[in-house]
Amino acid sequence: MSRVGIVGGGQLARMLALAGAPLDIRCTVLDPSPDACATQVTSSILGAYDDPTALATLAGVSDVVTYEFENVPVGAVRSLERTIRVAPSPDALETSQDRLAEKALFERVGLPTAAFAQVDSLDDLVTALQRIGTPAVLKTRRLGYDGKGQAIVNDPVLAEDAWRSVGEVPSIIEGLVDFDREVSIVAVRGEDGDTRVYPLSHNEHRGGILRVTRAPASGVEPATREAAERLVGSVMADLGYIGVIAIELFQVGERLLGNELAPRVHNSAHWTIEGAETSQFENHLRAVTRLPLGSTEALGHSAMVNLIGSIPDPASVAAIPGAHLHLYGKQPRPRRKLGHVTVRADDEPMLERALLQVEGLVDETNHE
Repeated sequence: MSRVGIVGGGQLARMLALAGAPLDIRCTVLDPSPDACATQVTSSILGAYDDPTALATLAGVSDVVTYEFENVPVGAVRSLERTIRVAPSPDALETSQDRLAEKALFERVGLPTAAFAQVDSLDDLVTALQRIGTPAVLKTRRLGYDGKGQAIVNDPVLAEDAWRSVGEVPSIIEGLVDFDREVSIVAVRGEDGDTRVYPLSHNEHRGGILRVTRAPASGVEPATREAAERLVGSVMADLGYIGVIAIELFQVGERLLGNELAPRVHNSAHWTIEGAETSQFENHLRAVTRLPLGSTEALGHSAMVNLIGSIPDPASVAAIPGAHLHLYGKQPRPRRKLGHVTVRADDEPMLERALLQVEGLVDETNHE
């Protein structure tokens, strides 16, 4: 039996714990909320992410510690590393928490990005807009997710309003990319450097939240796929990475631009639970517990639909061929991810027919 501690008790920790059970990997989560949804399926420790006593307790019941989201305090993870193995490393976590550090990493490995500039003041923003132009997007360097901590700047005269809207904190400004679509590449790397890459997925966002993912993404040229695989491999090698990582990309023609990275299992790869030889959750656990990695090959064609704010009738979902309902045990509220539906089919036309049915059910129930 292997014991994995997870900092964070949300849905990603829940799905990690479920994936670990068949492998006799026992997970324990640390979360400040007694209602954290992972606590419904695995053992837990109640405490703040940076509480020394709670962290020591987690280390004491674990062989290795990982984390399920990138806003975990880096200091807490570094303190854990003094007494127990942590994967991915605190350095990877720290890089992901700062959009400027992310961009520097992308530049090091040769992954192009939108034009960007560091913004520490209103004057910085005004100067950067003169160089980058509008439209542009102002993003806080830290703690933004699902569209939070961001402001679109369509005219330089609105710079002050945008600066106030993000809280006048250290930020970056990026030129708004006129992309063809958003894609992501998810990969896993073991301690021995063995690397496996899942197929590129095509992601549709609305309101700053991922709504639908299709995988493998259709119409991807071999050279584009190979470039994505090479770049994610370079990022993991640069970081000395262990575990699953995701890089969100903008596709412009056959060119890929780096947007953000996530040092963890990722929403855009939930389709792998039914749609790949080995799910991202199982492969993350394999990597951090030093088991051989599993195949990342897709099983036909898959899609994932997030359930935001409300849940469709489970019986109606179950009646759709190839559909699988995953609920997170959360209480409904606007803009909250309550679960997802994956759909798997042998070909794209079959997938699209089933996906249309799923989206019809979701559109009837999702109210924000």
